[in-house]
Amino acid sequence: MNPKRLVVLGAAESGIGAAVLAQRQGFDVFVSDRGRIKDSYKRQLTSRGLSWEEGRHTPELILNADEVVKSPGIPDTAPIVAQLHERHIPVISEIEFAGRYSNAKMLCITGSNGKTTTTSLIYHILKKGGFNVGLAGNIGRSLALQVAEGDAYDWYVLEISSFQLDGMFAFRADIAVLLNITPDHLDRYGFEMQNYVDSKMRLLRNQRAEDSFIYWAQDEYIPAELVRLAPASRLLPFSDAPQEGAAAFVQDGILTSSAPAAPFSVPVGELSLRGRHNLRNCMAAVLAAQRAGVPAEAIRAALSDFPGVEHRLEFAGSVGGVTYINDSKATNVDACYCALDSVDTPVVLILGGLDKGNDYSAIAPLVRAKCRALVFLGADNAKLHSFFDGFGLPVRDTSAMADCVAACAELARPGDTVLLSPCCASFDLFANMGDRGRQFKDCVRNLQ
Repeated sequence: MNPKRLVVLGAAESGIGAAVLAQRQGFDVFVSDRGRIKDSYKRQLTSRGLSWEEGRHTPELILNADEVVKSPGIPDTAPIVAQLHERHIPVISEIEFAGRYSNAKMLCITGSNGKTTTTSLIYHILKKGGFNVGLAGNIGRSLALQVAEGDAYDWYVLEISSFQLDGMFAFRADIAVLLNITPDHLDRYGFEMQNYVDSKMRLLRNQRAEDSFIYWAQDEYIPAELVRLAPASRLLPFSDAPQEGAAAFVQDGILTSSAPAAPFSVPVGELSLRGRHNLRNCMAAVLAAQRAGVPAEAIRAALSDFPGVEHRLEFAGSVGGVTYINDSKATNVDACYCALDSVDTPVVLILGGLDKGNDYSAIAPLVRAKCRALVFLGADNAKLHSFFDGFGLPVRDTSAMADCVAACAELARPGDTVLLSPCCASFDLFANMGDRGRQFKDCVRNLQ
């Protein structure tokens, strides 16, 4: 009997991991990437005897698949994906595929904002608690590759994007965390918010009574969706203030959790993370860690010494009395709102990039109240000008990071904050949001 044929679309971190795992499981594997494959990934494929192509998707080599693992960056509207769907060939995500071959417990985090911070914090807490835990998903190393290498972990903490969720069907999260749902990636969801909401709620799929679903009680969408979906899992809402049914909340400067049976509390002043949005991230992390069984002392210690996440409200330097903050991970409007809300000084705000269907009205009051000037950084800033030009603020257009930082330095005054919180994806001018953030930090260092 011939082995099943598995085709992997996209030869980056998740695709390489899926290919290696599929080979280990006896599949006939082929890897295809329309772009150029990095040399390091080519070496991995070639050294393992895996077949691959770059610069094209050859239909004859793909449409004969029994199943396809698709990179989350490839939309369903891509011609080859549409052809796969027409032929009813299953198209899944790397997380879905890897989950079939792991017995580890899965602690999964999604949300429009705060995913990386909360995922990293939960991983930090579990490590501090002595857990045998891996980090994967949209952060860290490929889950499939870690499973292929031996799956030595008892737990995985996974950051999961909506694009990954779209390709997940039988996967089950033992503990699921949904931080929030705000408009994002609407260009991938037909500019229909409900389509995006439906994607995020897929995290609940297949959960059982013994599983946990942790969510923000004040979210605009989640509570109503839970009524509609009536999940079987244990619901653990966290709230900005005490309310009936809240499993965690903040009151009088104390973060309190009542789940599970043993209460937990920690003064907000002892948390290493600052800002109202980070209180929500911390509440979610506490509830997840408690459900996993981490001792209270380890949770408390980890909350106080967590170092934070690169490109998320990261201090980039201070020059001439001006503070520079790298929030390159703020690729949607709500993330920028949280960043502006956390800053107490006048702000020179850097906006721009690849717009994903943004509505900037949510940040308008904060921009009016806090911003001294705006610097646009993008290949096309027309939409930003259309919305913000009437605010009466100084505005500069830039299309390179060095020019952007130079303009900010000219506009800022001692005591101000220059905040890179772009609201947009980075792919118009940069390789990714990490490249954008690193270039920002390099340019700030060059000012000194």
